[in-house]
Amino acid sequence: MSSIVISDLDYAPPGADSLFFDISFNVSPGDHAAIVGANGVGKSTILRILSGEIEADAGDAAIGGTVLTMTQDVGMGNPDATLREMLLDIAVPELATAGRELIAAEHALADGSDDGMGYADAITKWGDLGGYELEAQWAAAAERSVKTPIDDFSTRLVHELSGGERKRLVLELLLSSGADVLLLDEPDNYLDIPTRVWLEDAIRACPATILMVSHDRSLLERVATKVVVVEGSGCWVHGGPYTTFPEARAQRQLQLGDALKRWEQEERRLHAHMKTMKTRAAQNFKNATKANAAETRWNKFVAKGPPPPPVRDENIHVKLRGADSARRVLNIVDVAIDDLFFAFSDEVHFGERVGLIGPNGTGKTHLLRAFAGELDPTEGSIGLGPRTSVGTFTQINDRPDFLGREAVEIVKERTRDEEASMRSLARYGLANHARQEFETLSGGQKARLEVLCLELEGHNVLLLDEPTDNLDIESSEALEKALDGFAGTVIAVSHDRTFLETLDRFVMITDDGDVYSLPDFDVAMDALANPASVANIKLAKSLTE
Repeated sequence: MSSIVISDLDYAPPGADSLFFDISFNVSPGDHAAIVGANGVGKSTILRILSGEIEADAGDAAIGGTVLTMTQDVGMGNPDATLREMLLDIAVPELATAGRELIAAEHALADGSDDGMGYADAITKWGDLGGYELEAQWAAAAERSVKTPIDDFSTRLVHELSGGERKRLVLELLLSSGADVLLLDEPDNYLDIPTRVWLEDAIRACPATILMVSHDRSLLERVATKVVVVEGSGCWVHGGPYTTFPEARAQRQLQLGDALKRWEQEERRLHAHMKTMKTRAAQNFKNATKANAAETRWNKFVAKGPPPPPVRDENIHVKLRGADSARRVLNIVDVAIDDLFFAFSDEVHFGERVGLIGPNGTGKTHLLRAFAGELDPTEGSIGLGPRTSVGTFTQINDRPDFLGREAVEIVKERTRDEEASMRSLARYGLANHARQEFETLSGGQKARLEVLCLELEGHNVLLLDEPTDNLDIESSEALEKALDGFAGTVIAVSHDRTFLETLDRFVMITDDGDVYSLPDFDVAMDALANPASVANIKLAKSLTE
C-alpha cells in the first residue's frame, strides 16, 4: 500500500535542542497532503527523515511502495554537474547506484585505469536494471520541459538550464514515474506562473501518494487534499482541502479553550514525553541525555506556572514606513538589456505597486537589477526621481555583507541599540535565532531578516525579487499587509499569484522579447495563460510611439 505512517517522531539537530517531538500523522494511498508551518519548525526535516537521508532520534516512519524524492534545492548544489548526474539523484536507489558506477567506469576507461572489463560490467548492470528505459524517460521529459534540445545528458551541464527548467524537468520525471509515493520539498520554487499552473494540473492527475512542503497558497488551494500542521513542537491534521484549512484552524483555536486549559494540556504532554523518555533510558542508557533534557523542559515549564492571559499565536509584525518622493519615481526610456527584450519606455509614479511578470529567462531580474543601479542597460536610460531611496530584496538572499555575522549584529547595525534590535527580531519571529550566523538560518528566516533590514533602513522605493518564495504563509501575509500600508513605491518580480493580486498593474516580458503594459491582475493572469490574448493590448510606450 502506498501510504505514509509516522508515529511519535522526535528529532534534534546535532548539538541543538529538540526541533520537534510527538509528530504523528498518516497519509492514505492517493492523498496529496501538504505540510505547513512557520519557517524553521522542521517541515523539510520530516521529508528528509522519510527519504532516509537522516535518522530520527525516536519514533517510527514507514512508507509503502516505491519512493522518489525531490529536495527544494535539486540541481542547485553543483551547477557544473551533468544533467545525468542531477537526474540520477531522483532515480530509485538501485538505478542511481548503477548509474554512478557507470560514470565512474567511464572515467576509468578514459584515463586508462580500466581495461574495459569494468566498463562492460557497469554498462551491463545499467541495462539490466532498466537504465536505458530511464534514459528514454529523461529524453521524453526534456522534450516537454526544456527549451533547447538535449542531445547528450552525460555532457550537458546543469548550469546550462535555468532554475525553472531544472525544476520542471525533475517534476516531469517524478510525476510521470509511476512511483507509489512522492516526497516533494518546495516543488513550486523557481517556477514561473504558467509552469505552476501545469504543476497543479499534473499533481491533480498523478495517482501517487504525495507529501509536499509548499508556501504557494494558490497551489495549496488547488491540490492539497489534506493538511499536516507542524506547530508547538508537535503537529495536528486537517483532513480536508487547504481551502477549508484557515476556518478549521480558527475553530481549533477556539476549542483549545482559555489559558489555563492550554497550559494544562501542554503540561500533560511534556510530562508524558518525559515519562516516555525515562522508560527508554531505563532500557538503553544512550537515551539518558534525552530523558534528562525532557525532564528539564518539563520542570522549567511547570516552574513558570500557568500564564494569566491565553497563549497567542506567533504573529509577524512588519512595519514598512517609507517616505515621500517626487511624483515620478522611475523614468524608463528606450531600455533594452542584451537581447532579452525589445527596447521599451515607461514611468513609475509614487505609490504605485508594479509587478514584473513573464516566463522564466525573459530578463525580469536583470531589469530589476538595472532599476537598482547594479546593471547598466544595453540601450536607453533609467532615471530615478528626486528624494528616492531604493532598497532591494534578492530572490536567493544573496547578501555577502551578512555572511559570518549574527542576526542581532546585522540588525544592530541599523538600530544602533541591542535592546531595540531584539525587539525588532521578536516582531519577525527571529528572537530565538538572534545569535545565529546568517548562513545557518533557514531560507525563510533569511528572507524575514532581509525584509526587516529593509524596514529599518526606511526606503521609499522597494525592489523585490520573489519576496515570498521562502517565506512561510503567515510571513507572506504579514508582508502583504505591510506593503498595503507602505508610504512608497513597490516594484516586484513574483510568481506568487496571491501576492501578485495585491499589486496595481503589471509589465509582462514574453519569450519573444515583447514588453506589454497590463492594467490589472485579471488581465495579467489571462495574458500569462494565453499570450495570444495580449495581441490587442497596447505595448509599453516606446513600442507604440
